[in-house]
Amino acid sequence: MVNKLFSKMFNTIPNIKLNAIIWQSFLCGLAIIFSFPALADTTQFDCGNTPQAKALALRIATDPKQMRTRLVCNPTLVKIAEEKAEDMASRGLVSHFLGGSPNTRIRDAGLVLPEYYGDAMSNQVEALAGGYKDADDVWFAFKTSYSHKIHLLAELPFYQEQDQIGIAFYKDYATPHVEYWAIYLTKLVGIDDETPENKQVYTSKRKKFDDIPDKGLGIITKDGEVTFKPIKTN
Repeated sequence: MVNKLFSKMFNTIPNIKLNAIIWQSFLCGLAIIFSFPALADTTQFDCGNTPQAKALALRIATDPKQMRTRLVCNPTLVKIAEEKAEDMASRGLVSHFLGGSPNTRIRDAGLVLPEYYGDAMSNQVEALAGGYKDADDVWFAFKTSYSHKIHLLAELPFYQEQDQIGIAFYKDYATPHVEYWAIYLTKLVGIDDETPENKQVYTSKRKKFDDIPDKGLGIITKDGEVTFKPIKTN
């Protein structure tokens, strides 16, 4: 009887060792996954002022055609986006120029854009939409608009260095479009994202691109895409 008991115990030792090896391998695999940038951990990307905004952020981050390897949720950009969405609703408009240009709005909030970004009439950072009820609808609309798609999916080298994002959604049945979406996706100078507060450390670093795009003033609504072209003067 005793011999059978000891025999059974020793026979289980290889299985214990094997299970330990499998478990160790599993933990190593997790370590590798979580060592990659934020986009690798698709279930943890939580960014936005509402569940709808967070759902859109997740779709942007996890889209198979996303060219970025990293996205950081910036709470200041979320706040700017929320203010913009509410501002559009209060005016009944979906417009890039409400109280200044998109680039100006970010600078006025105390954030620092790279020196090579445009000035008062420029937009390299903002995407807007109105009239879309949920994240799936608005994301499909953004992807069918060329100027929005190349920005949000980083299809140009200029956009691929943009890793700071903030998204907001606002809904008001008493307004013309009812649903309002605002996205800020940009590169910021001097952001130390190692700290919880996203503390700013001002630096002077310049990078040149052969092509610096401007998204222009185009917006998307349920009535279709609206594009604006600046009038050139002689």
